[in-house]
Amino acid sequence: MQLSSEAEALFASLRQVADPAVAEAIEGQVANAPDRDLCRVNALDFAARRSLDEEAVIAAFLHAARLGIFELWWNVLCPGCGGVLDAGSTLKTVDREEYECALCAAGYEPTLDEMVEVTFTVSPRIRHITAHEPHTLPFAEYFRQVFWSSGVDVPDDATLDAILEEIVLESVELPSGDKAILSLQLPAGFFILFDPVTHAAQFIQVEGEPTRERHTLSIVLDRGHASTGTLQMAPGPLRIAIENQSDTRTLPGVWAAGDALHELLGRRKPFLTAKRLLTNQTFRDLYRTETLNINQRLKITSLTFLFTDLKGSTELYERVGDLVAFDLVRAHFEVLHRIVAAEAGAVVKTIGDAVMATFPTPDRAIAAALSMREALRDLDADLLVKIGIHEGPCLAVMLNERQDYFGQTVNIASRVQGLAVSRSIFASEQVVDNAEAARLLAANGIRPKAQDHLLRGVGHHVTVYEIP
Repeated sequence: MQLSSEAEALFASLRQVADPAVAEAIEGQVANAPDRDLCRVNALDFAARRSLDEEAVIAAFLHAARLGIFELWWNVLCPGCGGVLDAGSTLKTVDREEYECALCAAGYEPTLDEMVEVTFTVSPRIRHITAHEPHTLPFAEYFRQVFWSSGVDVPDDATLDAILEEIVLESVELPSGDKAILSLQLPAGFFILFDPVTHAAQFIQVEGEPTRERHTLSIVLDRGHASTGTLQMAPGPLRIAIENQSDTRTLPGVWAAGDALHELLGRRKPFLTAKRLLTNQTFRDLYRTETLNINQRLKITSLTFLFTDLKGSTELYERVGDLVAFDLVRAHFEVLHRIVAAEAGAVVKTIGDAVMATFPTPDRAIAAALSMREALRDLDADLLVKIGIHEGPCLAVMLNERQDYFGQTVNIASRVQGLAVSRSIFASEQVVDNAEAARLLAANGIRPKAQDHLLRGVGHHVTVYEIP
């Protein structure tokens, strides 16, 4: 299709700030892809299918969202079925202590590295797609584009239709305020009456001797998002009366909860997590103060922190003079920022001559630390930066009007950095024991040396490794 002049102008702007090859791929997607491929775009899958660099793709989609080409969405996912339990245009909407999935009959505390995905949907001002009016989508397409997250590997049309034909015994499209009756004959097994719009569920356990006696079930669909328990019945006829009291169309159906359903829900692929986005330098640059509310405390189960500090900066000013020293310190910050971004990390803040950065995994932090050490040696042989790394759980918070992190993991990372007195990098046992980090160190011929330390503010001895 031919893009509007406004869209072409926006893509011209995107090519100025993003990798041109990635910008071209995104423009081609918007112009030529079917509607479904422009709803909740999975940036990692987009990169993999086109053999593009993931970080370049993430950065390009972020710039595209900032320009208004795409809308950025934060979706809370069910770890069990991959369904989207809640969706919002900002992370500020993730404000519940627990999210319940009626289909899985389980509640989950939201974590940014496991349960919150980030997707991109084309803006209606650029191209209108059917998902902009989700309640017009057919049954299968609603599940594909709206209910399931971008991390569910939904099969092609023919395969999905065949699977649904096997596992969905009966379904109905029910407008707001309408009622419907489903009559079916249930064999022995476990079944779920489920509506993906209101997230209402009714479990049906069918077992025992078959009977001709008809069972009846009444269910009201609203926005309660609740499971209504389990109906026990013998194999035989069932009459289900459904009333839609919600404000929109619903899609209730009776699903056979057997192997075919479990295999369908088990098809997963990597997706862009909120944790990874928060530790992305482009995101932090573009969305500095718009991420969290002041009172939000969102859990991350694993994040890697790297602290640096410039040793002997006072002596440096004395040795080379204020002007030269200032230029060196500024150049050192530029080097650190560039290396952090290249390893999928982000600089959280600078404190004097020190830097606090985050990385999604320990191996990325180790790679950055090794690069920093070499780059700063090339910059000035006398420029000595102390580096410490630690990995663990933390909270994402807002501090001093910026997105920051809080917790003992942050404290320990800072204390580990304080142990460094030379060009050696210090890393905690959690970092060195990471499989990818260990392989990276071995590939560089580095054998970390274990030390035992009692860190200030930590009530027990900690094993720390010196990376020479």
